[in-house]
Amino acid sequence: MIWAAVVGAGVGCYLLKLAGLSVPERVLARPLVARIADLVPVSLLAALIAVQVFATDDASLVLDARAVALAAAVGLLVLRAPFLVVVFGAAVVAAVVRLL
Repeated sequence: MIWAAVVGAGVGCYLLKLAGLSVPERVLARPLVARIADLVPVSLLAALIAVQVFATDDASLVLDARAVALAAAVGLLVLRAPFLVVVFGAAVVAAVVRLL
């Protein structure tokens, strides 16, 4: 049964990717569509980050080391630090907060 779900999800992802590639160029050339296409990945990533940082298994909101690490990552991004510095900096901050 699990393999049917895996194969079904794979086929669904492939068809979704194919649908995105099948959009005519004249539709993508519109300024509104181009702006939306630029902003959708950013909003989805922000939503994923928010869920991973502030949610727990029992669907309650928490403020713990993850929130502090996110704040550190935002600070490093404001300072224009390289990506690896942001990732490792946030990891170190989370580790130190959890240690304390």
